[in-house]
Amino acid sequence: MVDYTEGAGYQYHVGLRPGDVGEYVILPGDPHRVPKIAAYFDNAEKVADSREYVTYTGYLDGVKVSCTSTGVGGPSASIALEEIANVGGKTFIRVGTCGGMDIDVKGGDVVVATGAVRMEGTSKEYCPIEYPAVSDVTVSASLVQAAKKLGADYHTGVVQCKDAFYGQHMPEALPNSHELLEKWDAWLRMGCKASEMESAALFIVGAYRRLRVGSVFLVVANQEREKAGLPNPQEHDTDLAIRVAIEAIRMMIAEDKEMERNGR
Repeated sequence: MVDYTEGAGYQYHVGLRPGDVGEYVILPGDPHRVPKIAAYFDNAEKVADSREYVTYTGYLDGVKVSCTSTGVGGPSASIALEEIANVGGKTFIRVGTCGGMDIDVKGGDVVVATGAVRMEGTSKEYCPIEYPAVSDVTVSASLVQAAKKLGADYHTGVVQCKDAFYGQHMPEALPNSHELLEKWDAWLRMGCKASEMESAALFIVGAYRRLRVGSVFLVVANQEREKAGLPNPQEHDTDLAIRVAIEAIRMMIAEDKEMERNGR
């Protein structure tokens, strides 16, 4: 592969060098969420700011951890995962927002994704569509345990991933509305919990790169509850999902240390 940095020694898009990040990395989409997440770290410092990729690194329980924004969608998220893995990242949690789909999923709830519908383009450039996009079992189990510990109203299951935000929210106006509406109905009938834009790509790239990757989301609202005439509260503060991710990383740090002590 061409070295587009011309020997400068940093990752071309994210601007990171070896040693800049810890093995545990949180991936929000919005760059403005990075300082908010890093506030939970000890001694957090900004180590890179390039394009949509803002990175802070600090410590949790004495272990170096990092947080990098990925922007919106699978293409930029896959670049972040690839390049952060190149400089030492090994365990990743996407923290973001989603729209509820299952009727029981309400605004303010938390969703832990166990798998993702690959209705996006990035993952298809990595492997055939028949390969499933699934989260790492250790990461997802830690997220569930953390959600329980924090008393969050949480759901686990498959989420739908797409590339077009407005393909979800105004499908009737688009030329391929018939296809979008039919597939949306299929995902509902299959029990999809929520819709978002990055997990399918992250899960597939993580599988390819042998990384541990999971996702946790704040539910902003649920359009299916709106259609059904049910209460549809909105919530935009991602702090609960962030705290679930932080607690999950603490659990994995402790578990990984224990396994290292036992020689596993």
